[in-house]
Amino acid sequence: MSDQPVHVGVGPGERPRGLWDDAWDELKRRPIFWISASLIVLFVLMAAFPSLFTRVDPSAADLSRSMEPPSAEHWFGLDRQGRDVFARTIHGARASIVVGLAATLVTTLLGGLLGLVAAHLGGWTDTLVSRFGEILLGLPFVLGAIIILTTFAGAQSGAGPVLIITLVVGTLTLLSWPLVARIARSSVYSVKQADYVQAARALGAGPFRIMFRHLLPNALAPVIVYGSLMVATFISAEATLSFLGVGLRPPVVSWGVAISEAGSYIRQAFFLTAFPTAFLCVTVLAFVMLGDAVRDALDPKLR
Repeated sequence: MSDQPVHVGVGPGERPRGLWDDAWDELKRRPIFWISASLIVLFVLMAAFPSLFTRVDPSAADLSRSMEPPSAEHWFGLDRQGRDVFARTIHGARASIVVGLAATLVTTLLGGLLGLVAAHLGGWTDTLVSRFGEILLGLPFVLGAIIILTTFAGAQSGAGPVLIITLVVGTLTLLSWPLVARIARSSVYSVKQADYVQAARALGAGPFRIMFRHLLPNALAPVIVYGSLMVATFISAEATLSFLGVGLRPPVVSWGVAISEAGSYIRQAFFLTAFPTAFLCVTVLAFVMLGDAVRDALDPKLR
């Protein structure tokens, strides 16, 4: 018999399976993952390449045909200014999804980094990050966003789409990073006293190597799960703020802007709000389903 050690569950030349391998195998068996992922891919394509779905200019207006109902020529009808609702719904996906993805990316990076540093360094750094985050968490989300965006309303007046979207993304990030920082901080605290971390410290590993090589991979899973759910939250928040008149505004075309512009005419022409609202709800639902599937796959206790 051979004297070589045998590794149970790992064949010759194979690497040991990790959390992400098991999570992917779990995701592949879930229909809800494929359904939500397919819907998200569709909406991302809609946002990136709207010309694949419509050739109509969303800003082209014909006042003589104001609020015409849906027809074979204009599937979703025309709005108050005679603009094609289908074209505006398709093109509106870009701003809404860009706000959701950009705010999630910046919030995850900022909150995750601050939570990681605070938990690893501890002391006054942890206290400062925690207390400042608690101040922002004590401010109601919608009220805080209204105050911030109203303060910068003058900067949005006459501004281009990029500046308007940047202000909304910055506002959502400012009010949301403390939650991500708390999640990352809690995850790091749960593993910072683990044997492998202590061994790395005893071998002379510096603080940056410990943070990014040993602590970050173990704090990443819960942050990713929360990030997948944040996209849906931010898309809904953009629509809410735009409906209130403080979020995105013309010349930006978004689902929230379309719903806001049609809100006063819902009784005369319900289709003006029905179609943008339907696209918004399906997108939010898709990201929520994806977040639930990722959470179940990454948490062994839920399998």
